[in-house]
Amino acid sequence: MKITELLKKDTIILDLNSNTKSEVINELVNKLNQAGKLNDKVEYKKAILAREEQFSTGIGDGIAIPHAKTSAVKVPALCFGRSKQGIDYESLDESYAHIFFMIAASEGAHNDHLDTLSRLSSLLMNEDFRKKLMEASSEDEILTLIDNQEKEYLKEQEPKKEESYIKSKGFILAVTACPTGIAHTYMAADSLKNKAKEMGVDIKVETNGSTGVKNRLTEDEIERADAIIVAADKQVEMARFEGKKVIQVPVVQGIKKPEELINRGLNGDDPVYHHSGSSEGSSSKNERTGFYKHLMNGVSNMLPFVVGGGILIAISFMFGIKAFDPKDPTFSPIAKLLMDIGGGAGAFSLMIPVLAGFIGMSIADRPGFAPAMVGGLLANTSGAGFLGGLIAGFLGGYVVVLLKKVFAGLPQSLEGIKPVLLYPLFGIFITGAIMLLVIASPVKAINTGLTVWLGSMGTTNKVILGLVLGGMMAVDMGGPINKAAYTFGLAMISANNFYPHAAIMAGGMVPPLGIAIATTIFRNKFTEQERDAGKTCYVMGLSFITEGAIPFAASDPVRVLPAAIIGSAVAGALSMMFNIGLPAPHGGIFVIAIVKGSPLLYALAILIGSAITAVLLGILKKPVKER
Repeated sequence: MKITELLKKDTIILDLNSNTKSEVINELVNKLNQAGKLNDKVEYKKAILAREEQFSTGIGDGIAIPHAKTSAVKVPALCFGRSKQGIDYESLDESYAHIFFMIAASEGAHNDHLDTLSRLSSLLMNEDFRKKLMEASSEDEILTLIDNQEKEYLKEQEPKKEESYIKSKGFILAVTACPTGIAHTYMAADSLKNKAKEMGVDIKVETNGSTGVKNRLTEDEIERADAIIVAADKQVEMARFEGKKVIQVPVVQGIKKPEELINRGLNGDDPVYHHSGSSEGSSSKNERTGFYKHLMNGVSNMLPFVVGGGILIAISFMFGIKAFDPKDPTFSPIAKLLMDIGGGAGAFSLMIPVLAGFIGMSIADRPGFAPAMVGGLLANTSGAGFLGGLIAGFLGGYVVVLLKKVFAGLPQSLEGIKPVLLYPLFGIFITGAIMLLVIASPVKAINTGLTVWLGSMGTTNKVILGLVLGGMMAVDMGGPINKAAYTFGLAMISANNFYPHAAIMAGGMVPPLGIAIATTIFRNKFTEQERDAGKTCYVMGLSFITEGAIPFAASDPVRVLPAAIIGSAVAGALSMMFNIGLPAPHGGIFVIAIVKGSPLLYALAILIGSAITAVLLGILKKPVKER
């Protein structure tokens, strides 16, 4: 498939009107939407902005390639934009961007679509090609230039007869990967290959893109290589590089610093890699380190069990709070089935073990998973609860890290039995013994004490707690502070205290609902595009998806964030004041009917908080014409 099958005249903008990064993203998204390439403009833009948050897709040399792979795309497409004066796009080399290609890849895109989109990134490495794009005077000329450049590129990529990796100045291997696997993966690969050719160095580059691993490195090549460059912003297979000199850097360095990386490999100054979750003496910005990253790895993998199981439990409660109990007069077989699947014997019983297991895996790679998960299961069954599960995750992970150091001196012939015998055997035993003999009883006592303390709080203290928890949900809308509050709520549910989580869910529903109401009432304060996005916020707010407010907060944080935080804090405080408890960890409007207390008062708390946010936005935001 040719690039020009994805780029058409109706997705080309020869002269952009935009002056800022935010404006150019809006203009390109609107062009794709007008051409009928998107299912959901708001969701697509949200995916684009999420990609930009990882690092800017302004790659330097006057180029920006904003891209996203999402179900919001109807058909894979490209949008070209050009700015003669240039736009500050937060590029890697701090230059202004003049050439923009926005890539829209659908969730189920065929491999040939993804290959074609990726090829564009490689073409843009050619300076002469970029110059011609800037000088083109029509859409037809743009398309012809791309066709001709693509033909030359494909011709160069044809395998040469008797091609081999014969050492000249050296033999370097590389692996490139980015989260989306469309643009930066292939740009880094081409940058490294082109510079190696110029330096007279043999190189082979493996790409981990959207269509999978290509040009995979063989065992023989790894054995012969002088060094391996891993330019990646997501996990790649690292165990195969045991005992080799490995350079680990973010993918952007593969694009911008190929010569420096190749020279580092040739000089052999970097340490030998040992597969223990990190490389001694070297580090990469994208390596998963630190308490928060390990915790979020556990929480993100636990959430499907929490959401799915929690909503099934909520539906069970709709038949009656005790309808799952055969001894209760309200007993219903359907309620019991729902409770068995979602509750104690089903999804919810896996919540704490899965949390612990993935924390351990984040710390110590795959060998850390089993000890940490067993520790989480023991925490769950011994009454140590959510807090015990957190401890088990970190304990299991670091026990395995310690075991890797202890067993590092074993003969190479025993290397194969470490992950299948030594790590699980000693890891599970040590983690389990510490959990049962040292941790379970004190943590159980802490959980009991915390539950008693929360239960004994006076109305004033409960209102203050609700105020804080509700406000936290709106501070970063899905970020660390939001997740900290949500995690606390889950811990309280596991300890049978349902009041904090009611305040948390109320606070989390307010930002998108308040924004939706504001876009409906104060129409002159929002653009047409923002009013359209506001309609989606109704659905997201009612479904307890706080992230629906992110595009508004990103475009106007000074006004949107204070309004959202105040509204959320009020909703959380009112929820506590009305003495509302929520046994379901997720569900939004769908679980209001099963709250402990008055469902009407709970709905009122959410509506009052949303109304406050909406009114504050109406006061704080300027009319569109003035902006």
